[in-house]
Amino acid sequence: MHTTFLLKRVYEPPGDNDGYRVLVDRLWPRGLKKEAAGVDEWAKEVAPSTALRKWFNHDPEKWPVFREKYHAELKENPALPAFLAGLKKHRKITLLFGARDEARNQAVVLKELLDQKR
Repeated sequence: MHTTFLLKRVYEPPGDNDGYRVLVDRLWPRGLKKEAAGVDEWAKEVAPSTALRKWFNHDPEKWPVFREKYHAELKENPALPAFLAGLKKHRKITLLFGARDEARNQAVVLKELLDQKR
């Protein structure tokens, strides 16, 4: 079974085309009620570590190094195999994130890894 991975800000309303919705932020997004988010799974255990998240602070200048460091964290993350196994039963998965920068955030990096593992 081939899985399609999509990216979307968690603040955008859930859509019929989203499939299984997975929030990949370590912290719950500010000002968003859980009922309104339409999140099927909150995978905070595969989000960047608190230290990495704080260091990056969504600074575009730090993006290339953040990508490398988060890839390294994911490869060493003991929660990743169980997370990947749980995703296998879904054909379409939307990775949700709270960041304003839609091109430079942890969901983009995680999607790169998931696309490689298909």
